[in-house]
Amino acid sequence: MQKRTERLNTQSSAIAQKMRSSLAWNDFETVLSIVTAGSLSGASRALGVSHATVFRRLGDIEQRLGVALFERGRTGYRPTLAGEELAETAKVMDEAAVAAERKIAGRDLEPSGEIWATTTDSLLMGLLTPLFVEFQHKYSSIVLDVAVSNQLFNLTRREADVAIRPSNRPPDHLIGRSLANIGQAVYGHRSFGLTPGAPIENFGSQPWIGAGAGLQDLALDQWMSNRGFNTACVYRVDTLVSIFSAVRSGMGLAVLPCYLAEGGPDIVQLTEPIPELEYGLWFLMHPDLRGVARIHVLLDFLTETIRSQKQRLAGAGVSYRK
Repeated sequence: MQKRTERLNTQSSAIAQKMRSSLAWNDFETVLSIVTAGSLSGASRALGVSHATVFRRLGDIEQRLGVALFERGRTGYRPTLAGEELAETAKVMDEAAVAAERKIAGRDLEPSGEIWATTTDSLLMGLLTPLFVEFQHKYSSIVLDVAVSNQLFNLTRREADVAIRPSNRPPDHLIGRSLANIGQAVYGHRSFGLTPGAPIENFGSQPWIGAGAGLQDLALDQWMSNRGFNTACVYRVDTLVSIFSAVRSGMGLAVLPCYLAEGGPDIVQLTEPIPELEYGLWFLMHPDLRGVARIHVLLDFLTETIRSQKQRLAGAGVSYRK
């Protein structure tokens, strides 16, 4: 037993020596991608290279190390012990590289460079675009690169630097600032001939537009379910801009943010803002980026300009009895 242990330790030391002398970051990345995806095809998509390239890279790595990193089977590629160890090392290296990138970015002193921001389509359309135009005129040396998505990007992994998003529960691991409260109300096309301010129960016989699964709006789902409006849905879609478009086309009634729906000339606000459907608007970022000058000026700018519109965003400044 002792001899076997000594032989395994000797083998591990030999592999470690070969890893130090033979492997580059691309090799670690390749192995980690295969372990994560469980297949060469999945790894090729993650790496942005062909299936044949991943196959060739893996063969080359195993040849240099003199050890099999994966067991090939019908269900895919399963890592051997050596493959698991290499993948764990790759994870540590990747996390260290991302952390170093964040810290280096945090040493920025001048408000210049690029900011990767993520937000939703409705916020970009109904609120942020004119503010971003004003910001670019004021800080011409800063470039905004905006990704539009209903999903919260992973700020820890620098998929984005900042997020401007609606939330009543922002993630604990991020730092942020509450910018405003967003009010929502029921809207419908003028052609329906409905009376604004009528009891909400009166709208139960109308066709409704619901939020698709991609919106993940549990509060809205519960509100509609409690009133039976979910069974009246004739259409569901997973972006607020698409719901707004459907209401504007006369497809049915829907709950929409007041800042978005107020721009529809033929759309009528049928109720006051609904208290239980109000949510917060947040500016979020990773703690390591709090000292970056360009992000600091964007935070201050959006805080000032958005809070100046807080009544409009809450729906408090709109008369719904049209």
